[in-house]
Amino acid sequence: MTPRPAGNGRPALGRALGWLRAHDPGLAATRRAGRTALVMPALFALCLEVLHEPTIASFAAFGSISMLLFVDYVGPMVQRLRAQLGLGVAWLVLICLGTLAARVSWVAVLATVVVVFVVLFSGVVSSVLAGSATALLLAFVLPVATPAPLGQLPDRLAGAGLAAFVSLFAISLLWPRSATDPLSGPAALVCRTAARQLRSDADRLAGDHGALGRERCQVRADEAAAAAVALRRAFDATPYRPTGLSASSRALVRLVDELTWLSAIVAESSAAVAAEDMPGGDPQAHTVRRAAAAVLDQAADLLDDPHGELGTLAGAVGMLREAMGEMVHHSTAHLPEYCPAEDDFELVHRFLGVLEASFRAQELGFATVQIASNVELAARGEQRSWPERLLGREPGLANVGVEGVEGARSAGDAGDRGAWAAAWERAAAHLRTQSVWLHNSLRGAVGLGAAVTLAHVTSAQHAFWVLLGTFSVLRSNALNTGQNALKAVTGTVVGSVVGAALLVLIGHHGTALWFLLPVAILIAGIAPSAISFAAGQAAFTVTLVILFNIGQDPNWRIVLLRVQDIGLGCAVSLLVALFFWPRGAAAAVDKALSEAYADSAAYLSGAVSYGLEFCGGGHTPAQPPEQTGRQAAASARRLDDAFRSYLAERGAKPVPLSDMTTLVTGVVGLRLAADAVLTLWTQAGRARLNGEGVDARVELLAWTDRVTRWYQQLAEGLDRHVPLPPPVARDREAAARLVASVRADLRDEAGRATANAVRMIWTGDHVDAARRLQPSLAAARATIEPLAG
Repeated sequence: MTPRPAGNGRPALGRALGWLRAHDPGLAATRRAGRTALVMPALFALCLEVLHEPTIASFAAFGSISMLLFVDYVGPMVQRLRAQLGLGVAWLVLICLGTLAARVSWVAVLATVVVVFVVLFSGVVSSVLAGSATALLLAFVLPVATPAPLGQLPDRLAGAGLAAFVSLFAISLLWPRSATDPLSGPAALVCRTAARQLRSDADRLAGDHGALGRERCQVRADEAAAAAVALRRAFDATPYRPTGLSASSRALVRLVDELTWLSAIVAESSAAVAAEDMPGGDPQAHTVRRAAAAVLDQAADLLDDPHGELGTLAGAVGMLREAMGEMVHHSTAHLPEYCPAEDDFELVHRFLGVLEASFRAQELGFATVQIASNVELAARGEQRSWPERLLGREPGLANVGVEGVEGARSAGDAGDRGAWAAAWERAAAHLRTQSVWLHNSLRGAVGLGAAVTLAHVTSAQHAFWVLLGTFSVLRSNALNTGQNALKAVTGTVVGSVVGAALLVLIGHHGTALWFLLPVAILIAGIAPSAISFAAGQAAFTVTLVILFNIGQDPNWRIVLLRVQDIGLGCAVSLLVALFFWPRGAAAAVDKALSEAYADSAAYLSGAVSYGLEFCGGGHTPAQPPEQTGRQAAASARRLDDAFRSYLAERGAKPVPLSDMTTLVTGVVGLRLAADAVLTLWTQAGRARLNGEGVDARVELLAWTDRVTRWYQQLAEGLDRHVPLPPPVARDREAAARLVASVRADLRDEAGRATANAVRMIWTGDHVDAARRLQPSLAAARATIEPLAG
């Protein structure tokens, strides 16, 4: 029998550390709290006991809390130091604005509304701004809630400046966080697992002697699916984009959608291979799969090491493009051989099956090249010199850039036209009444403005506490604002009672508060993540109680009076939240889903119409549907933010998370299918056919209309909760008519099929891929009914 350790406390310490790691992943909150517990009391003591400057001490203390506890920037150390320095400069500016505005009541209210809205709404641009919102608001709320003569402004700036200066050393020397981007590791794993799965599928299709068995292939498929889920979970883990505004960070954000799309394509293709439903088809298709796997492996290496060699990725992409080109030419050359002479359904089905493997390979190749371009862009962004970073020079795509992909991206997203252009387009996408971020920004601005008004009207002795109560609730989500208001008040009451009890026990021995201050800060930093919102509120209240009583005779009666002020603030926030967002984040996701599906369906329809103009003669095709693509991308961004706000809500979800995720990722598949169609035809050039190709175009447009109309009905059903028609069934007769039309209209003078014939059939396959999403979306839609009303 193993003897129990006696008296050394190690088992208890191990259990405590295990509990902390389980409730604070990566010890992120513990790291922030530990830094603050060391720095803030030291600065406060220096300013109060050595310099005897209480104003400097107060702003140094709150500045330390703001810059060390409320923020924790990601990325390389140089980027973090720049962000930290920018936060310090912003603090100085906001202190000046708050001090000036506080002198006149109506100016204070108006300035609060404007500043709070700008700070909160700017968070839609990047996680750097979103993660800084609490710290920035505290910089303004503190001076605007405590009017003072302008003669105190230098002391206030000195305290904040001291905190900013010390924070630069704290984040770089005191337990610095890893420089790894939170998305790069999961993205690299998706690339590697997808590459292994593609090689296995190519071996099975080619009938290689060393091909893996069905069970082993299924294991690889499960690994790839798990990696894709982990990437999406990392992306959805925060209510804001978990990357910055830099070119490399924006590229990594786009990778999430693209890798999600790739994973879905690989999974569907592998399922057909495993079931032996897909014929071997064109040998060039196997080469494309292997070439795509090589590109994904090189992309994973660059994601793990952004400073690695770019030439290897460029070489792999060149080989993939060459393989895709040969596959297109091979399919064109053999189309007359396989194209049935009679409109026999079985022959048509066999003919389409021959092209199936080639289409899957073309779809996989397109997705892989698009992913490679973003990986290269991210790496080039990281490899820029300091002057290039300072001047904001955007990295180019000298190696991997692909004409069709870049054209599709310009239609579908802000692309890489510069940080400010991307920021403006991202923000403009949320200037709509349905935007979750706009709701939160208005809610916070009006709520804190009302709190400032209330503080001035009622002449609250400590207006800062009123604003603290308001902000405590407004920083949480809208659906559970009433619940969180109760938690905020409960936590504050408990914290006040605990603080008052401490003051009673301490009596006139105020020196003990100096020893309690770092402990209180440590608990206040860890509790919100590891325990609960209410526990964090209680611990923070205890910290403020200690902070405001250091250097004075401890007074527990005044502490209890703070509950009234905070209660007023919570009441204000509750009323404002109910006015601006009466239905919560779930309904916002419902509305955002409706808009995203409607806009993405219009984008797919426009892309097909644009492409089919290449199959007519005698006129110039219309311009690419760039505006429709940008509108679809903007709707997808609003959905993305609404969905993460929904995930961030506390409490039970009204629908299973898996069904909601299915509906969200369906938008990705629909929009990127439109990107693929647009790229396919952009690469066609301006070649014309002798025939008009009218019949083939009519058939394909009619098929596209049926598929996209269902998505429009899905959008209407999500918005108005009306019945949804059944998914569109595969029409074998329509497929036969399309093949007959292609055979009749899309041959050259020598009777040979043209590249546009293959592109037309593959366009129909892309539309059919969108159709195949419909059954799973319809099933998920059936569970979303409880969101109505």
